[in-house]
Amino acid sequence: MSKPIVAVVGRPNVGKSTLFNKLAGDRISIVEDTPGVTRDRIYAEVEWLTHKFTLIDTGGIEPDSEDIIVKQMRRQAEIAIETADVIVFIVDGREGIVAADYEVATMLRKCKKPVELVVNKLDNISLEENKYEFYNLGIGDPIAISASQGLGLGDMLDEIVENFNTSDDSVENETDIKVAIIGKPNAGKSSLLNNLSGEERAIVSDVPGTTRDAIDSYVQFGEEKFLFIDTAGIRRKSKVSEEVERYSVLRAITSIERADVCVIMIDATKGVTEQDEKIAGLAHEAGRASVIVVNKWDLIEKNDKTMNEFTDKVRCDLAFMPYAPIVFISAKTGQRVNKLIDVIKFVAEKHNMRIKTGVLNEVISEAVMMKQPPVEKGKPLKIYYVTQVSTKPPTFVFFVNYTNIVHFSYQRYLENQLRQHFGLEGTPIKIIYREKKDD
Repeated sequence: MSKPIVAVVGRPNVGKSTLFNKLAGDRISIVEDTPGVTRDRIYAEVEWLTHKFTLIDTGGIEPDSEDIIVKQMRRQAEIAIETADVIVFIVDGREGIVAADYEVATMLRKCKKPVELVVNKLDNISLEENKYEFYNLGIGDPIAISASQGLGLGDMLDEIVENFNTSDDSVENETDIKVAIIGKPNAGKSSLLNNLSGEERAIVSDVPGTTRDAIDSYVQFGEEKFLFIDTAGIRRKSKVSEEVERYSVLRAITSIERADVCVIMIDATKGVTEQDEKIAGLAHEAGRASVIVVNKWDLIEKNDKTMNEFTDKVRCDLAFMPYAPIVFISAKTGQRVNKLIDVIKFVAEKHNMRIKTGVLNEVISEAVMMKQPPVEKGKPLKIYYVTQVSTKPPTFVFFVNYTNIVHFSYQRYLENQLRQHFGLEGTPIKIIYREKKDD
C-alpha cells in the first residue's frame, strides 16, 4: 500500500517550512521572515518509529486576501487538504489567534479528515500555557511545539501516526499489478489507457493537460489483473501557472507512490526532453519498476536504423536507468500495445523477485574471484556475506569489513553481476553496505 500523505497547512509565517525542514532532515523549503515565501508545495519522505509517510509543505492560507500569490497559496493548501490523509494545522503560539486562523479552521472542519492542531513557537515552558487559547478554534486538543528548537515533535508525530491505522474501504488487491502511466501532457497517456481498457475512460484531447486527475482502470489480460493509474501530465515548473496543474503534479507523485510499475511515456515526435528526464527520475528515486514507452512511433519516418538510433538517444538521456526496457508503440493505432502488457508483467515479476541466500552468496563469491576489490586507503575490501532483505525493489545487504572503502566502480560491478545472473531487468536494485569486523 502507498504511504499516507500528511499536509502541513496554515497562514503565512507560522513556521510551516521550519517544521517541514526539521522533519525532513534537510533545509528543503526556503525559510524567511517574509510571509508567503513558500510558493510551491514541497514533498519529502518522513519516517517515525515504524511508520513512513509523505509530508507536503504548502503555501500559507489567507482566506480574505485578493493578492494573486496569496490566492495561489490558498489554492495549494486546499489541494493538499483534498489529497492528504492527515492535516497538520500550524498556528503561531506567540501571536495568538488571529481572524485568518478562524477561517482556516472553518475550512479544515469541512474537510472531514483527521486534523492535528499544532501551536508553534512555544520555545520554553513559560509559554506553553499560550496553547489553551487555541481550543477556541474547535479543532481539538492543541499540541505545543517549537519547530526551530525541536521541542514537542515526538508527541506531535505520535498523534499524527495514530491516524494512519484507520480502515480504508478502497483497499487495492495486493495481487493486482498496479501501473502508473506517467509523462508530460499530450504524450498519449490517456490514449494508451483507452486502448488498454477498450473503452473511453479518459478524455483524449490534443490540448496538453486535459487529464486533471488520476483515473483508475481495472483490466484483466489472461489470468493477470492490472490496475492502471492514468495520471495528469507533469509540466515544467515555469509552465505550472494554473493551480489545477499543481494539483496534477501532486497526483502524479502520489500515483507513482501507489504503483508497482511506472510506464514512462515519451513523445517520439519530440524526443527525450529535460522534463521527461525529471519524470523518469521520480519513478527511479521512488524505486519503482519502469518501462520506457516511446509513443506516436507511427508518425516517425523510418529506415532500418531509426529504432536503434532512437534507442541509443534514450539510453544516453536516461543513463540513470539503464535497466528499463524500451517499447515503441502507437497508442492511437494499437501498434505493439499487446507487447507492452507482456513487458509490464515481466518487470513486475523482477521487481518482486526474491533470491535464496545460498545462491546469492555463490554468485557474489564468484564475482569477487573474477575481479578482486580494489585496495582503498591501504585496505583491501572484504565481502563476508550477502542477503536479500526486501523486494519492490530488490534490496541486498552486503556485510563488509569497512563501508568507507567501497569504491563506486566496484559497487557498479557488483550490481551488474546481480543483474546479469538473476535477470533483474526493469527494476532498480538497492545495495546497502554494513560493517562486520573480523572475529
